[in-house]
Amino acid sequence: MIRLADLDPRAPKSADKDKIKRATAKLVAHIGERQDRLFAQRQHSLLVVLQGMDASGKDGTARTVFGDVNPVGLHAVSFVKPTSEEMAHDFLWRVHRHAPAKGYIQLFIRSHYEDVLVQKVNGWIDADRARERYRAINAFERLLVKDAGTVIVKCFLHTSKEDQYKELRERLEDPTKQWKHNDGDWTERRRWNAYQSAYQTAINRTNTDEAPWTVVPADQAWYRNYIVAKAVADALDSLSLDYPRLPDETVQKFLAIKG
Repeated sequence: MIRLADLDPRAPKSADKDKIKRATAKLVAHIGERQDRLFAQRQHSLLVVLQGMDASGKDGTARTVFGDVNPVGLHAVSFVKPTSEEMAHDFLWRVHRHAPAKGYIQLFIRSHYEDVLVQKVNGWIDADRARERYRAINAFERLLVKDAGTVIVKCFLHTSKEDQYKELRERLEDPTKQWKHNDGDWTERRRWNAYQSAYQTAINRTNTDEAPWTVVPADQAWYRNYIVAKAVADALDSLSLDYPRLPDETVQKFLAIKG
């Protein structure tokens, strides 16, 4: 069982910041190269889920890790408060239509887990319904893996309450970040312990062989980005990716054309 309270949200003391940042740059370039093959081959897809408390660095992680990816082959979506149309359907209806097509990387910055975590913490669903939703999520993720050939990378950005406070204050003090401010983030912060408990439950109930979780120390951006980049690179490396080849006769036929 994963216990978040036992996991340090900071990098190991032995970690060398400069070396880690250089390693991250290499991983980012590698992800870009592997994504090019993924897009060309169109046999597999990758779903990357970034979850975490407010101000845990989801957007910054996405910008860094996918900085060398061709945007044509990357789709990103953030699942915020459901619309009235979405509320009229089952909770996975709005999610399934964003599942990645073959050849694509799909990035969920917040995800289908929001519709259990937020509702459970606010008392809108009870524990039994939350368990049912986690079973549905496991079945949904298994379907993507087994039926669609999708590889799933799920990262929980594990940040401390102190670091979140620092980041939320920065959104007030830095004029270039004030657009990120949301009154609700401060309201939800008062439920910190409830969210930590809910996340711990979510991770343990949905940490499957098909779609395991990576708990990412997120207090330091340089280490957070490295761990997520490594998880994404490893997922792409698990696939047999290569550029499709033309038949030799096709190559020779068109090479024979003069001018």
